[in-house]
Amino acid sequence: MVTEHAAAVFGARVQTSPYGARRLIADAVDLQLRLPRLWAGVEAGTVRVPHARHVAQVTRDLAPDEAGWVDGEVVEVADGRLAWARFETLVEGKVAAAAPELARQREDAAARERGVRVSRVNKHGMSTLIIKADAITIAGIDAAVTAVADKLTESMPHADRNDRRVAAAALLLNPAARPDLSVGPVKVRAKVYLHLTPQTPIARVEGHGPLTIGRVVELLDATAAKVQMTPVLDLAAMAPVDAYEIPARLREAVHLIHPADVFPYATNTTRRMDLDHAIPHSQGGATSVDNLGPLTRTHHRIKTHTGWEARHPFPGIVIWRDPYGAHYLIDPTGTRRLTPSSSGETPTRVDIMVTQLLLDYTAA
Repeated sequence: MVTEHAAAVFGARVQTSPYGARRLIADAVDLQLRLPRLWAGVEAGTVRVPHARHVAQVTRDLAPDEAGWVDGEVVEVADGRLAWARFETLVEGKVAAAAPELARQREDAAARERGVRVSRVNKHGMSTLIIKADAITIAGIDAAVTAVADKLTESMPHADRNDRRVAAAALLLNPAARPDLSVGPVKVRAKVYLHLTPQTPIARVEGHGPLTIGRVVELLDATAAKVQMTPVLDLAAMAPVDAYEIPARLREAVHLIHPADVFPYATNTTRRMDLDHAIPHSQGGATSVDNLGPLTRTHHRIKTHTGWEARHPFPGIVIWRDPYGAHYLIDPTGTRRLTPSSSGETPTRVDIMVTQLLLDYTAA
């Protein structure tokens, strides 16, 4: 048994507060008793402690069998191969899938937090307006602001995009503040991507995380949204195009193959990224799903100007080589470094195979 104030003594020894010590004790106990796979990984050095502790904290309200299921689902990627934000999103979805009723209760509680308020942190004459609502409502508001901002381009030619969006929001929320309503009516069309899998009680809304199917139905009914069912694309049969420009069908296919930035340990999962030709188009690289990958503008510039190389040996897999010879494998589970460590660690069969593939590409 752990006495009530043991955490105070323990916390002082490890240089943390009693609160921090209580959290550490709780996480350690949960890992040993409820998350045996993650605990074994921590002991073996293959699972990072912050990742294991995060899973312990977010599964604390689950039944032991539910927590055990999440344990088995996330242990493989708890070694740091996923950027932290992507790891959190993955775990959130697994927790919701393990306990859909609890997820539903949390959604109901979150729905009661809707509101509009002015932030109390206001400095240098600037203030912040916070609107909290469901994802579909916010998508509609964003689309309306964007539409009005586009109409203001002619009347505000020297303003940047952010200034026009602020003016658009002021016009929509308080028309009396700007009596010039010459921008005319706004036709709003917002698009929200919803991913569903048969026999699964949890759906995923791009950019907003997991939702129960019941909550999705409520949101669609409440907003009178028009639903368009998109069939699964035959990615293998997606023909390349003989041009540098990338058509919409290829962009959609690349997003489905690579739902996140393909640079090592990257975090971005939006659709607003550059599509990079791994082998440059000017050097004969095809505009095809097996030569395109999403990169943020920063990562795109790094690849273009600093000596990084990328190849796509298989669908959904990208191999990178940095300017100093280290190799990285990007796949749906995240990033793994393939270069053997300086400690003499023996590379796995996958390491050897993928490294040889990259060497073959380089030689060609």
